[in-house]
Amino acid sequence: MSAGSAPAASAPRKLTVAAAADLQFALTDLGREFHRAHPDVDLETVFGSSGNFYAEIGNQAPFDLFLSADSEYPRKLIEAKLALADSFFVYGAGRLVLWVGKNSPIDLGRLQMHALEAPSAKHIAIANPQHAPYGRAAEAALRSSGIYDRVAPKLVLGENIAQTFQFAQSGAADIGIVALALALAPAAREQGRYWEVPPDAYPKLEQAGVILAHAANPADAREFRAFMMSAAGRKALKSYGFY
Repeated sequence: MSAGSAPAASAPRKLTVAAAADLQFALTDLGREFHRAHPDVDLETVFGSSGNFYAEIGNQAPFDLFLSADSEYPRKLIEAKLALADSFFVYGAGRLVLWVGKNSPIDLGRLQMHALEAPSAKHIAIANPQHAPYGRAAEAALRSSGIYDRVAPKLVLGENIAQTFQFAQSGAADIGIVALALALAPAAREQGRYWEVPPDAYPKLEQAGVILAHAANPADAREFRAFMMSAAGRKALKSYGFY
């Protein structure tokens, strides 16, 4: 290096997060705040269904941190020694809502769960219960409400809760059982209406995270975990309906 020249800036450290699809908007806000405090960390977030991520992590997918839409998958990863036991944390509880486009004739406030039986509700979007916790919760809500058998032929399955919401937004489905976190996104608020499914209609959607045993960057994963659990992080999550 020649005299007087500045040292080369070090490349930012990469932190890769596999996140449940209901975090799509909340994590964008969180990531922006985290980057302000940690400009030397390049946060890369991949969104999808928790069950699919669980399977990929079993095959050593290159993630540092896993944020699941339930607590079962992270606990299973710890049991399999694929995640660090002391890194487990619950970051919130998800909520289910019925969502329709703003021009829909379906009266959610009056019909509530029976909105799914309305004549104009020909297609109902839910996440695939096989690998999406929100899909399992939606199916449980339908069964506890006593309408599952009547509406089952109308169900359209999304790969994850974000795709399920897209079905409802695009009109591919007339109504969707989706995450409150997605319905509260600024753009979605102007596109439609929602009614919150009573929390006692389905098992609690306790959402949890864990740092993976093969993480390439466990130190920054712990920093991001701490940020999510901080007052600022919890405030951001609460603004998207995570309680």
